[in-house]
Amino acid sequence: MNCELCDTEVERLTVHHLIPRQKKGHHGPKINICSACHWQIHTLYDNTRLAQELNSLDRLKNEPQMRKFLSWVRKQNPNKRINVERKKA
Repeated sequence: MNCELCDTEVERLTVHHLIPRQKKGHHGPKINICSACHWQIHTLYDNTRLAQELNSLDRLKNEPQMRKFLSWVRKQNPNKRINVERKKA
């Protein structure tokens, strides 16, 4: 299975709600992505920005910080765990 964001082939994908569940996105569109991309999304962006601005696959792929991450993660070994730095509070 391939991640819909980075296109890396991985054994297991996670479901990402394009409109976060906390913003009434329970039944909205979803994408299947790898855990590295999922962690990175929630590290970089809060739920309000995800719901209002980054609520499609294309918008996520084209956001500058995410585009930089995708370029990097595609070069990594898909069988190795990717460490994502958490946001500084």
